[in-house]
Amino acid sequence: MALPSVQALAAATVVLVRDGPQGLEALMVVRHHEIDFARGAAVFPGGKVDAADRAALLRQHVPSGVHFVEDDLVLRIAAVREAFEESGLLLARRHGRLLDAAALGDLWQRWHERIAASAEAFVDMVHGEGLELALDLLQPFAHWVTPEISPKRFDTYFYIAEAPPGQVAAHDGREAVDSFWIHPHDALRDCAERRRVIIFPTLCNLALLGNSANAAQALAAAKARPVQRIQPTLGLHTDGRRIPVLPADSGYPALSAALMDLVAR
Repeated sequence: MALPSVQALAAATVVLVRDGPQGLEALMVVRHHEIDFARGAAVFPGGKVDAADRAALLRQHVPSGVHFVEDDLVLRIAAVREAFEESGLLLARRHGRLLDAAALGDLWQRWHERIAASAEAFVDMVHGEGLELALDLLQPFAHWVTPEISPKRFDTYFYIAEAPPGQVAAHDGREAVDSFWIHPHDALRDCAERRRVIIFPTLCNLALLGNSANAAQALAAAKARPVQRIQPTLGLHTDGRRIPVLPADSGYPALSAALMDLVAR
C-alpha cells in the first residue's frame, strides 16, 4: 500500500546575480553539514516561509506603488529575509536608496545573530531601522515542488534579483558555512568534477541561468519566461538506478551525463 504524501512546505529562494570579470555570476552558499536538508550542498540562499513573514507590521515596509497578491508578498518577504540571514545581502531601501556596504555592515553586526535565532527579529529590524523591503526588485524565476515520494517536501518559489551594488556577502556560519560568487557553467563543472555538491533543482536552475551572458539578460529572460510548476518524476538511469525526470516541455537545458550520474540513486 502506498504511503500518504508528505505535505510540501512553502519556501522561497532568491538567485542573486551580478556581472563579474567573466560575465554573469550568481551567489551561492554552502549549507552546514549538520542541517536536515541539502547538507553540505551549494545552493542559492533560501528557506521555509516563517509565520513572521506574514506579520501585519511588515505591510508598512513594502513598496507602496506595487501590488502583490498575498501569497506572492509573503514569499518575497521570506526570500529577502532568508537571503539576509544566509548571505548578509539585504534587498532593502532607506529613504528611497538601496542600502550601501556601510549601512549593511552596521545592520549585520547588530542584527544577524538575533535574526538567525528568531525570524521575528527580522520584523523588528525592518520596523526599527525604518527600512523598505525592495520586493519590487524580485523577478519570478522558477517554481519547483519536491516529488510526492520524498520524505521531506518543499513547494519552492525561486526569484531572481540583481545584487545591490557595493554590498558584500557574509555567510552566517550556522545554516550557511561558506558563500561565493560563481559563473553558472563553472558551478556545473565543479559539481561534475566532484569539487562541489549541488542538488538536482539547483543544477537545473544553474543550467537555465547559464543561458544568459550577464545580469541584465538573466533578469530580462526571467521576465519574458512563463514560470511553470516543476515537479520531477522518477525514471531509470542506464545502470538501473533512479533518476529525476523533468516534464518534456519544462524549458530546462539537459544536464550532462556526468551530472545525471551524480544525481542518480
